[in-house]
Amino acid sequence: MELLEIQPRELKFTFELKKQCSCSIHVVNKSDQYLAFKVKTTSPKRYCVRPNTGIIKPKAECDITVTMQAQRVAPPNMQCKDKFLIQSIVVPYGTTEADIRSDMFAKDSGKYHEEKKLRVVLSGPAHSSVLLPLNGLLKQDPCPEIFSQEEQLLSGVENTPPAHVVAEDLEGFKTAKVTDESRAAKDVESRPAKDVDELKLMKDIAKEKIGKDIEKLNSKLNLLELNLSEAKLTITRLTEERSTATQERETLKLELAMLRKKSHMRRVQVGFPFLFVLMVAIIGIAVGYLMHS
Repeated sequence: MELLEIQPRELKFTFELKKQCSCSIHVVNKSDQYLAFKVKTTSPKRYCVRPNTGIIKPKAECDITVTMQAQRVAPPNMQCKDKFLIQSIVVPYGTTEADIRSDMFAKDSGKYHEEKKLRVVLSGPAHSSVLLPLNGLLKQDPCPEIFSQEEQLLSGVENTPPAHVVAEDLEGFKTAKVTDESRAAKDVESRPAKDVDELKLMKDIAKEKIGKDIEKLNSKLNLLELNLSEAKLTITRLTEERSTATQERETLKLELAMLRKKSHMRRVQVGFPFLFVLMVAIIGIAVGYLMHS
């Protein structure tokens, strides 16, 4: 059973150098269950997909926008080998986008799994007089107005001026055309130098940014080392205080034991023992009896 209906099956981009281009994918849930989908691509840094994951309710629809980032170089022959993969699985009723996990789309997850592949097709602008990409290079599009003027000059029309005037005009037009073509060729030749300068500038900016980032990281690292050394000193101080407290506690225990021992000795020395008192009493009774008798 097909879960998703996807239109179109090819991602068609109108490609222009240094410009973003977008296209849409229309997705329809043909089942009676909640579906979760995920969009993958072979070139994730080149494209931005919104949304790249989501939930589609039964019989509901969803539009996915795919944006190609601005490219500095056109692919050879405008042929792109990038591909997209749309995965879909059945999920329980009431599942939300927050519940979507990457492992849910694994083939060994035990859930019904459907995958559909889409390829990328590039096309140039419909009518453009600017430099268009061809085989990764820049080629100037011929201007229709120039050809129409040349055809008017070369073809017979009403109110045709004298032949020598036509010849002069045609010669001037050809000279202007050659000048324009040479100027365009110089522009094309000078563009790589400009691109190199731009690349150098971007490289210098990137180096400066990386240097600043490294300085920030070094300052953070120094701060962390300082905090670590302070923490070590605090731990050492607490350890010494604990050791001192332990020694004081042992000393107090010894002093307490000595005090208890001394108090016990004093308790033994004060008064007469019970047996001594008993013997004295018996002797007194015996002496009294003898004296009385």
